[in-house]
Formats: sequence, C-alpha cells, structure tokens
Amino acid sequence: MNILFIGLGGFLGAISRYLLNEVVIKYIPINFPTGILIVNILGCLVIGLFLGNSIISKDYMYYFFGIGFLGSFTTMSAFSYQAIELFNTNILIACSYIILTLTLTILATYIGINFSK
Repeated sequence: MNILFIGLGGFLGAISRYLLNEVVIKYIPINFPTGILIVNILGCLVIGLFLGNSIISKDYMYYFFGIGFLGSFTTMSAFSYQAIELFNTNILIACSYIILTLTLTILATYIGINFSK
C-alpha cells in the first residue's frame, strides 16, 4: 500500500513541479532557471516544515507527501534534508556530501550531454 501512496504523491508532485515552472516562465521571462530555483527553494522549505526536527511516524502521509509528492516535486528537498541530518552528526561528512553531490551530479550531467551528442 505504501508504494501506491508514493506513486500517487509522485504523480502529483511531478505535475506540480512542471506547472509551477511553466507559470514562472510565463510571468518572469528571463534567461535564468527561476522556475526550478523557486521549486527547489519551496520544496526545501516544505520538507523542513513537514519533517522538522521531530520524529514523524511513517504513516500514509509520510509516504504520500514526504517521499512521493516532495520527492518528485524536487529531489533537492531530499538532498537538503539529508545534508541537515548529516550536519547534526558530522560536519565534515555533511560538507563532503554536499560538495560531492553538487560536483558529481553536474559532472555526470555534462558527461551525459556530451556522450549523447
């Protein structure tokens, strides 16, 4: 049943990301990925509000909203939450995680684009 909640939340999150990005592009027509930046910031704010510092029960809302909706709305929210969790235990590992994630994902995208040409 959890898979169903994740799938439904993911479906709605992906559509929401697309629609919000399109609205921003329409009303803020500049040559900068403002829509995705707003999506990432909003997703990070919402996952912070949703998860907070408390231990939440892994009920249907956790799977639907936390993993499904926010996970597909922006993976940046999951990345940010994991970074905060790491900061709470080991700052060096947290910084390494952030640097490696940003560097390697951008590098992987660059390689993928050039490989596909």
